[in-house]
Amino acid sequence: MMTIRAALAAALALGLLAAPLAAPAQQAPGKTARIGFLFFVSSPFLDEEFRQGLRELGYVEGRNIAIEYRSAEGKYERLPGLAAELVRLKVDVIVTASPPATDAAKQATSTIPIIFAVSGDPVAAGLVASLARPGGNITGLASIAPEMVGKQLELLKEVAPKVSRVAVLQNPSNHSHPPALRPAEGAARALGVQLHIVQARTPPEVDAAFAAMRSQRVDGVLVLRDALFLAQRTQLAALAAKSRLPAVYGLREEAEAGGLMAYGASAPQMFRRAATYVDKILKGAKPAELPVEQPIKYELVINLKTARTLGLTIPPSLLRRADQIIE
Repeated sequence: MMTIRAALAAALALGLLAAPLAAPAQQAPGKTARIGFLFFVSSPFLDEEFRQGLRELGYVEGRNIAIEYRSAEGKYERLPGLAAELVRLKVDVIVTASPPATDAAKQATSTIPIIFAVSGDPVAAGLVASLARPGGNITGLASIAPEMVGKQLELLKEVAPKVSRVAVLQNPSNHSHPPALRPAEGAARALGVQLHIVQARTPPEVDAAFAAMRSQRVDGVLVLRDALFLAQRTQLAALAAKSRLPAVYGLREEAEAGGLMAYGASAPQMFRRAATYVDKILKGAKPAELPVEQPIKYELVINLKTARTLGLTIPPSLLRRADQIIE
């Protein structure tokens, strides 16, 4: 399905995914490892998934590990200072929860290992040299394959066949969005759909983006994966419902918040997997030699309640393919 799955095969060959999740942590006696966790917008449920992943690996906060949390709370200008603060604390590894946070950490240090729990195409973004051999001090988990946005358009067209003008909500501060959009243009032409890029980087700009959609007379919305959009998922679902627009999202939590449907990799699973990278780093592995992991499975979540509100009938064939149906 995706052009970079070959890199996943390389990761499997190198044994990254074969490591048992329950292996006990092997910290030196008496040593407490320090992890820096940098958020653009704090996300307690994703934080808990990461901590659960650590617990499964034998780490206990206050005993053999300490976590320094820093969140910019949606203010991009705060990220560089927070990243620099983690560097001054001499943490053993920095975990980042969004592409802007990864950019800030990359600018702050070239020596402390950085693990991104979320990324688009990290090669196109210049974070790593390749998926199989990242090089440098950065590695982690990619969340967006080049074909994913095209697949989301196909799903939107399947649910709402009359859709012809689709607004794509993009965060201009997210470096993973432009590479994800380029392949979508071909899919849009094949589906007979026109794409209209609409941008938002703050909650007020999300409101303005939907006002722009109404003026452009779009009849569908595609919301790209982004930390801000995840944090504002209830706002997004309400605005789409108010505008009577069928919308497809990249995260299941957005459909659970009232969005019509979502298709994408599981964010909680990715944050739990990020803990395995931390474990390997603390045991002496080098980020340059840890392959970037690509999701194997993408989830389809459909909100039937929202579909009924919009007057849409979900095809039975699509319901059978869904991983979760929200009544």
